[in-house]
Amino acid sequence: MLEDRIISLEEKYSHQDELVNQLNSIVAQQETMIEGLAFELKSLREAFQQTNNGNTNGPSLMDEVPPHY
Repeated sequence: MLEDRIISLEEKYSHQDELVNQLNSIVAQQETMIEGLAFELKSLREAFQQTNNGNTNGPSLMDEVPPHY
């Protein structure tokens, strides 16, 4: 019957709409997290470059043996 088909389509649309809203929220959270991680990575790169550039007289951090060796 046509009415049953319309009701079924409305139910499917409702579920899909809710899913799209949930996915949108997740994507927004991930975008915020990625921006924070990108900022942190940039800060770490800058700190690493400053450490290597400012320490030209002694060995660089890349030359040091890790403590577990």
